[in-house]
Amino acid sequence: MTDFTVEDGDFRLDGEPVRLLSGALHYFRVHEEQWEHRLSMLRAMGLNCVETYVPWNLHEPRPGDFRDVGALGRFLDAARAAGLMAIVRPGPYICAEWENGGLPSWVTGRFGRRVRTRDAGYTAAVERWFGELLPQVVRRQITRGGPVVMVQVENEYGSYGSDRVHLEELAGLLRRCGVSVPLFTSDGPEDHMLTGGSVPGLPATVNFGSGARDAFDVLRRYQPGGPLMCMEFWCGWFEHWGAEPVVRDAAGTAAALREILECGASVNIYMAHGGTSFAGWAGANRSGPLQDRELVPTVTSYDYDAPVDEYGRATEKFWQLRKVLAEYGDGPLPELPPEPVGLARPVRVALSQGAPLAGVLEALGDPETAESGVPPTFEDLGVDRGLVRYRVDVPGPRQAYPLRVTGLRDRAVVYVDGVRAGVLDEEDHTLEEPVAGPAGVELWVESLGRVNYGPRLGEPKGITGGVLHERQFLHGVRARALRLDAFGEPGAVAARVAFTDAGEVGPTGLFRGSFEVAGAAGTGHAGLELPGWTRGFVWVNGFCLGRYWSVGPVRPLYVPGPVLREGSNEVWVLELERAGDPFVELGPGAPVRRDAPGGELG
Repeated sequence: MTDFTVEDGDFRLDGEPVRLLSGALHYFRVHEEQWEHRLSMLRAMGLNCVETYVPWNLHEPRPGDFRDVGALGRFLDAARAAGLMAIVRPGPYICAEWENGGLPSWVTGRFGRRVRTRDAGYTAAVERWFGELLPQVVRRQITRGGPVVMVQVENEYGSYGSDRVHLEELAGLLRRCGVSVPLFTSDGPEDHMLTGGSVPGLPATVNFGSGARDAFDVLRRYQPGGPLMCMEFWCGWFEHWGAEPVVRDAAGTAAALREILECGASVNIYMAHGGTSFAGWAGANRSGPLQDRELVPTVTSYDYDAPVDEYGRATEKFWQLRKVLAEYGDGPLPELPPEPVGLARPVRVALSQGAPLAGVLEALGDPETAESGVPPTFEDLGVDRGLVRYRVDVPGPRQAYPLRVTGLRDRAVVYVDGVRAGVLDEEDHTLEEPVAGPAGVELWVESLGRVNYGPRLGEPKGITGGVLHERQFLHGVRARALRLDAFGEPGAVAARVAFTDAGEVGPTGLFRGSFEVAGAAGTGHAGLELPGWTRGFVWVNGFCLGRYWSVGPVRPLYVPGPVLREGSNEVWVLELERAGDPFVELGPGAPVRRDAPGGELG
């Protein structure tokens, strides 16, 4: 029986000291048919371990509705087949630039500020979830012939709270569920983070992008002995809508990695391969030094400026890190697997048919609620991703006054008596033109991603305050939800939605077209671009690629090769603000990064 332990200040594999050279790869951000290739890329870079988070909300979107929990087990099996050990970080909170930090919206909606604490109701929900999930991990521990060598307790808890009772409850729960491999915590290398996030008796690890010696010096003040490990070596960074692309110099990244290894430490490169936040699962942050100001939603691509790019290709950073890792590995490194092939010929796809957004809501939306005194939030409606149409009347006769929305999260296209009157958001929440009564008002509100880090974690979405005419709240609100999950199998959607000529649809709606593929289907990839389109979501053959938004950074949406089919393929575009000319373009995707100038991360 193989064993992995923490003894005499080292990680030990069957009693012998071992250094973990790990890389982060999230199984939920990579198409399952591409796992083998991406894991082979990690091995070829010189890594002996892979790390993944587990997003609770993906697998239990509604209470008791467990979906494909076995995906984690299949990924761990693939890691073992690739010759990699595995680190599992099951949360329940994971951050990860993922919607709500991985917590289901029904959990944060129900428990509010009590999440991530010792609250009995929250703890019971976690216990039920872990009871469903952890058998996938337990039976794949290294002591049972699997790849799993360590499991993390919570995630960067010291950046959020100081409830040690809660952390110890989670550690005990993991043990009661059968996890016998070493448990650990990870936090930033700062005093308050380590005091808030560490658990006595468990190894603590630290997360940073540079300055390894200083970071490990801080860790040693709290953990005088035991193995040193950087659990998140930030080799790149994520991006926000409307912001400049983020890049990090390859040579500087390699030098920072070398410093970690020169300290005798283990490392987990975050991210080794970032992948994509498909299906609208990207999260959001709050700006400011305390993460409590303006909402800054995260883009669909999770390329992360990682050594293996979003398309699965080796970048200049890959080769620089490989060179460093080769000095610390055992024996020669394996060769790279074949590079994925992009779509051979660019294709312009005409979106010849469409349906107005109101018609799509009528066909696929939830039933409209009865009138209520205040607008229901997304959480009240049980909506995680998608949009909600709110309807309310301005009584009359009355003179024109400003119409505004308080607590708007996140973006609303507003119509007055059927005529578009403006687009509002949390910061700019008053229509430019005053509204006279009587009038009917519609607000189509979309969540741009729930906050995944900081004190605003778990805040509700939708209209969380009210609709005001001058200073008067407008009551008698009706709401109807259109969930992203409603767009499933194209045939079933087409049977319910009344499509017509795309030119007759107007600026918002669901548009579709078809195209032919030969050669690259199933094995290659493509990039999809929407010139002139504003904001919405795209599906290819029923697979949701994620959100697009013209505010940028503008890059092709990644289309995994296994999603494409030989012969006829379908594209669906849900435009929520203003459509462009009725076509999209498919090509080989973004070029591979050979190098990228940039600064160091602290």
